[in-house]
Amino acid sequence: MTRPRVKICCISSIEEAKLAVEYGASALGLVGHMPSGPGVIGDELIYQIAKAVPPPISTFLLTSETKPQNIIHHYKRVNTTTIQIVDELEKQEYQSLRDELPNVKLVQVIHVIDENSVKEAIEVSKYVDAILLDSGNPNLSIKELGGTGRTHNWELSREIRKAIPIPLFLAGGLNKNNVRQAIETVQPFGLDLCSSVRTEGQLDRQKLKDFFNAIGH
Repeated sequence: MTRPRVKICCISSIEEAKLAVEYGASALGLVGHMPSGPGVIGDELIYQIAKAVPPPISTFLLTSETKPQNIIHHYKRVNTTTIQIVDELEKQEYQSLRDELPNVKLVQVIHVIDENSVKEAIEVSKYVDAILLDSGNPNLSIKELGGTGRTHNWELSREIRKAIPIPLFLAGGLNKNNVRQAIETVQPFGLDLCSSVRTEGQLDRQKLKDFFNAIGH
């Protein structure tokens, strides 16, 4: 089994970006405005970090915008390599994003709740470059769109991974103690984590080291 790539999310400074890359991250998550959850930074800082990160490291803009035009405006302020859409895209208008931003990768977050999440992931996989499975709940009055630190049902995640033809990132409550089991169960293309490699909100060298050791990097 090939080792999954690792995306470290909630990056809050150029120093954190360098630290994550030093330990083996191949992608960094930069969190724009959200209704809830950790790691939100301003668009100017996202732009500065994205500009400072060398290729081939990917930079993901996490946007909670749901209208294509608003996503495009958000993206143009930050110039990341990838857009991670954390809520449902209005009317599944992925084509307008493709037309306007042909060189930008699109990753759609699916919050794994039940069998409907499986259907949703299969449907959306026709339009995007990758799916990222997380443990939020967009149905709450204040939407949870990620950063919950909770795991979800990995059996459903595996079902999705088997059913879609594009890469799958697994997020939600991953840490050094459960990541081997997560990899064996789901066999994802990539892993995505935030809180489990932080202490009081700051990236922690020892926790990064322990996590990458646990997955055999």
